[in-house]
Amino acid sequence: MVITLSAPRLSGTEPPSKGPPGENDQRGSRQGVGIGTQPHIQVTLRAIVGAGLFAFSIFIRTEPGFDEWIAILDVHVYFIGVYILIAAGALVMIFSFLGCCSALMEHSSALYLFIGTQVFLFLLTVIGSAVLLDYSTMNSSIQPLIRETMLRFIVTSEHPHSSAALKLIQESVGCCGADGPNDYMMMRQPLPLECRDTVTGNAFFNGCVNELTWFLEDKSIWAAIMAMILAAVHVSGHVP
Repeated sequence: MVITLSAPRLSGTEPPSKGPPGENDQRGSRQGVGIGTQPHIQVTLRAIVGAGLFAFSIFIRTEPGFDEWIAILDVHVYFIGVYILIAAGALVMIFSFLGCCSALMEHSSALYLFIGTQVFLFLLTVIGSAVLLDYSTMNSSIQPLIRETMLRFIVTSEHPHSSAALKLIQESVGCCGADGPNDYMMMRQPLPLECRDTVTGNAFFNGCVNELTWFLEDKSIWAAIMAMILAAVHVSGHVP
């Protein structure tokens, strides 16, 4: 008599299911990419912050009268950082929309491409905010440019254009000279009336370099904060 021994079947175990060919591969691919389970909150947050950054940067660039001040001071380099942040905000909105579409269509290649764009947008927002702050804060690259323009206006104050520019800047901002009233004394120029307070008659203590830098800094700091928030979202975010 021949006895055939078979391995005992453990209780609670079932033979592996055999589905249609390719079903298991597709299931593993979906789990690897994480399309069906990951929420879209991060992408929505990116789009909202990107839209806010785009809108605020556009406002800085198109604010009525602000472009005239930049032209008078001859500091057009200030807009370089603004242009970079405008581009960053627009690209964030575009790629966030495309990322949502690729997630809904469960297109793995498009999702991996979306991950690559996040690295690029992170670098773009950091560079844009760094350039903007470098041309709008105290002890930054913008101050020597403003000082050069103000001193040129003082030296050529006998010309109508320079005289009108000095009067507009000093009356509107409430400042005197580049770094203070001593600039006029050192250049042997008379102290103009717009350098004096209309109430007390005393000369303004602060120079126009610091006052104008504070004016630019107040505008730029909010755009830089929004850019840093957007960069942080790129770092902490994940594919939808």
